[in-house]
Order: sequence, then C-alpha cells, then structure tokens
Amino acid sequence: MELFGTAGIRGDVRETVTPSLALRVGQAAAADARAEGEGSVEFVVARDGRETGQALVDAMASGLAAAGADVVEIGQAPTPALAYASQGRYGVAITASHNPPEDNGIKLFVDGVEYSGAAEARIEGRIVDETEPTHWDEWGHRESAEVLGEYRDAVVAYAERFGADLDGLRVVVDCGNGMASLATPHVLRELGAEVVTLNGNVDGHFPGRGSKPTEGTLGDCIRFLEDGEFDLGIAHDGDADRIVVLNGDGEVVHEDTVLAMLAEEYVADADSEDPTVVTTPNASARIDERVRAAGGRVERVALGYLHDGIADARDDGADVAFAAEPWKHVHTRLGGWIDGVASAAVLARLVADVPLVERREPIPERPYTKVSVPCNDDAKVDAMARLAETLPERFPEAEVDDEYGVRLELPDASWVLVRPSGTEPYLRIYAESEDVETLSEAARTVVEDAISEAE
Repeated sequence: MELFGTAGIRGDVRETVTPSLALRVGQAAAADARAEGEGSVEFVVARDGRETGQALVDAMASGLAAAGADVVEIGQAPTPALAYASQGRYGVAITASHNPPEDNGIKLFVDGVEYSGAAEARIEGRIVDETEPTHWDEWGHRESAEVLGEYRDAVVAYAERFGADLDGLRVVVDCGNGMASLATPHVLRELGAEVVTLNGNVDGHFPGRGSKPTEGTLGDCIRFLEDGEFDLGIAHDGDADRIVVLNGDGEVVHEDTVLAMLAEEYVADADSEDPTVVTTPNASARIDERVRAAGGRVERVALGYLHDGIADARDDGADVAFAAEPWKHVHTRLGGWIDGVASAAVLARLVADVPLVERREPIPERPYTKVSVPCNDDAKVDAMARLAETLPERFPEAEVDDEYGVRLELPDASWVLVRPSGTEPYLRIYAESEDVETLSEAARTVVEDAISEAE
C-alpha cells in the first residue's frame, strides 16, 4: 500500500480520496498520535474550497473522534493557516493543492510541520491493519474555532521585519478562486499596499483559471501587468502554499530567481556563524552563488523531503535560515510549514525597498531545461548505479553529489542532475548552462547508454 506521495495523499474523489479513506486515515492518525504520547490528543482540521471538502472533513473528523482524538474544525483556510494552527497539536488539511477540481487530498501535520516519511509509513501500516474505534467512552469531541485572523496577523508581524513599508506599492494578486482569497490580499492591504485581486472568490470549480498557476493559466494577470501600472504580480495555487511572482511588465520571474532572492535576504539577516539554506537537487546553482555571497551555505535534500532535510540539518547543528523547493518556501523563523502567503508579504516588502528589476540584476539567469528519458521502473536502480560512475567520467572537471540522484556542478556554475521519477517510468535530466542544449544532450547520451545496459 502506497498512499502518501511527496505532499500527502491526492487523487480522484471517486477512486482514491474517498470518504471511506478519510475515515480510515482519521482513525489511524488518531490511534498513532495517542500511541506516540500521553494524555489527550487534539487535531485541528481545515479544508480548501473544493466541492467535496466538507464531506471529507466530516469523514475525517468521525475517524479521528472514533479513535479518541478531539477535533477542532476551522472551516475553509489556506494550508499554511492550518499548519500555523497545528502548532502544539496535530493538524489535517483536506486539500489537493494545485490538482484539478475532481481531485482532493489529505495532508497531516504535527506541531506546524508536515508528517515525516516515517510517520506516514506508520499511518499506512495502521490502515492496513484496520484500526478499530476505541472504547465508547473514550471517543473524542468536536468543536469549531476561528484562526484565520490570528494567522494573518502573524504573517503581517513577521513580514514587517524585512524590507520597507508598502505605502504606494501596487500589486496584482491572482488568487485562482482558491484559499489565497482569504489571506494574501488582506495581508498586503494591512501592510499598506494597493491591491487589485483577480479570481478572489472561493470556488471549488476554479472557474477563473486552473488551480495550478503557470504562464499558460495566468493570462488575465499578465494582461493587467502589461499596462505597466503595477509594481508586482503574485499568483497562488488552490491552497496557497505555492507562489508565482511576476514583474511589473507581466513577465513570470523564474522560480529559482525568487528562491535566490529570499535565500540571500534570509542568510544576510541571520544572526549566526553558519546560516544554511536547505533546498533540493533540481534547484539552480544561482541559489548557491547568492547564498555564498551573503555568507551562508546550501544543503540539498531529496525532492519532496524538505522537512526531513531541515530536521537533519538542525540535528547536525546548522542554523537553517530558509528552506525551499521551487515555488514552495519554508520561512523557518515564522514556522516549519510551506507558506505562499508569507512569501507574498516578505517579497512585497523587499520589492518596496529595492525594485524587483534591481534585485534580479546580480542573480545569474542561465538557460534551463528538463528532459525525461524513458526507463522501466525495474531498471531504474541499476541505471542510476551505472550513472554514478559514467556521468562523472563524462564530466571529469565537475564536482559530484550522488546522494539524491547524480548532480554535477561544473567550474562555470553550470550543472546537470539526473534522478529517477518517483511516479513515472522515466529518468529526469535537469540542466542549466549558457549552452544548455549541448550540456543536456551530452548527459542524455550517457543516460541512454546506462538505461540500455540496465534493461
């Protein structure tokens, strides 16, 4: 049984994320939480705007209560707000993030952080073993609470540490009919910005655009910005943990450039001897360059395991100033969750202090490509083992990191990464270079040879 992916459980509500599954996950999560600690256990539960959300909340809450947990329902809320509310207790977000409207999903939190891979494995084991309801007089209670205002206030207070006041800053926010509608415009206005909101009503059909913000779905936002009357554009996915940034002309700013801006700022602001940025192998070397310039260092962890990487780095004594995958940022001084609303607030204040075009200027933006090479699932392990030897042989001048795939960084800061897809029969090649086609094709030849020998 493999329920959990890299961001909880997601899938079609008629085939995968059914009320029956939500009930069983609730029972398993509550039983596991009670086994891990002593005394009463409390879960806070939220949902996004999908039509199927309330039914899944009801099933989840029933499962949690039947296994002895108290349940606090906070209604519709961004996933970052749910994570904030889970500090000091457990949490469940019923959301499929940027998936289409026919999907839904389940994300589990404890003390503001998504469940680790080990905790998710325990939940799956309990579901397989069919966790039974606890004794009738140990069932938990259900109540409702309001946390959205408190969360927005916390983001405002946090963002005020950085940049400058937003008085006079004009921002377009495309909420995509998702949970950002309940947070980002409010936060930016509280900070003093003039905000125009697009798709700002919550609607689980996502009528304004697809729930995943991409250059192809952000046409309305881009057209607003092309008129040149705004300083910044921001767009979110369905549950507001992701962010896309656009400049005042409507250009989508590359996600690694955004990551590099924030990483440099957080490292420069850190009051420690070892400020560290945790990111993933597919993130650009431009991040390393700006972090080094600010006096910090970069640690890379497997894609989808950002929270585990933060914990491991801290166990080794590092001061984690910031952590991020492309589009998804963990503001570690605020909390341990991915938070697109906080990203919007901090970036707006940074842009108010130094215009976006000037902030981008020192960040190298080399051409980037991603290539998928077909590879049978049963050949992936052998192929990757071969590539750990043959790729460094092809690029002998490169520094090699083979902990999470095979990543080579060349002397000119070009880099190439090969890693197996976790969900499809491919090996993925990521490359960034001034001559990216030559680099990716050279890597592809080596990858295809390894796959041929493995299959």
